[in-house]
Amino acid sequence: MSTYALKRTGQKMPLVGFGLWKLTKSSCADTVYNAIKAGYRLLDGAGDYGNEKEAGEGVRRAINDGVVKREDLFITSKLWNTFHAKEHVKTMAKKQLGLWGIDYFDLFLVHFPVSLKYVDPEHRYPPEWFGDDGKVHLQNTPMQETWTEMEYLVYEGIAKNIGLSNCSGALILDVFRYARIEPQVLQVEHHPYLTQEPLLRLAKTLGIAVTAYSSFGPQGYIELGMDRGTPSLLEHNTITNITQKHGKTPAQVLLRWATQRDVAVVPKSNSVQRLQENLQCDSFNLDESEIKAISALNINLRLNDPGDIDPRLTIFA
Repeated sequence: MSTYALKRTGQKMPLVGFGLWKLTKSSCADTVYNAIKAGYRLLDGAGDYGNEKEAGEGVRRAINDGVVKREDLFITSKLWNTFHAKEHVKTMAKKQLGLWGIDYFDLFLVHFPVSLKYVDPEHRYPPEWFGDDGKVHLQNTPMQETWTEMEYLVYEGIAKNIGLSNCSGALILDVFRYARIEPQVLQVEHHPYLTQEPLLRLAKTLGIAVTAYSSFGPQGYIELGMDRGTPSLLEHNTITNITQKHGKTPAQVLLRWATQRDVAVVPKSNSVQRLQENLQCDSFNLDESEIKAISALNINLRLNDPGDIDPRLTIFA
């Protein structure tokens, strides 16, 4: 399995992982177990996904059955926006560890550079974007306060690595000005309709590993009504022509386009066959002209934009 050695710790992060976004609670444990059996070693979760307890059940079953040991897995989770204040970061990280039933995260990310008013987990968890009144309530917690507390997670062994998600270059550079522990990973939306090449160049320059989410573009947003009517990448002529040449699936080609450029991917599937196919996406190579042709599909289409929820959340402006 291809891996990326993280700059600070040297820990090897798999380039192909399994994403937990939109996995239902009823299917999550079984799907995670099947993913591990299929060979996945990176699991990408988040407090906001609402399925960490069930994901942990799948992990525990795999460990108890002798499929893996805990140290074989690379488990990622994320801090939600309502827990950015210094008094909440560690408490929530430990709560999330408890849901997973594990002792540490391999990677813990700040999910969004957005601070929202605290919601007691006993009242509602995950709290999502809105208050009880259906409105967005911002909180004035600066990223420096949050990042300082993220660093303490490393000092106390709660997380081996820490990083950022959904952050622009300016904010990343700002974090580097005060960080005692630099972000090791940046997770962002990345697909041929949104190639983010300047951001990737910056991350490479700073020694930050990049993980892509939504690698299939609009496909994952159709059921949410958020695909913006964009043609499917899985059916795009550029992609299907390349799949025919290599005898691979469109999904494999899209994933390989990312991993061949050292961008990690975390696709999700409930199908055991597609689980296996996605994991095998690094079993072939695209030539340079094919990579360029896929990259040329870029139209700067961002599908996951909090600014669509509230203009005060326009973090990508």
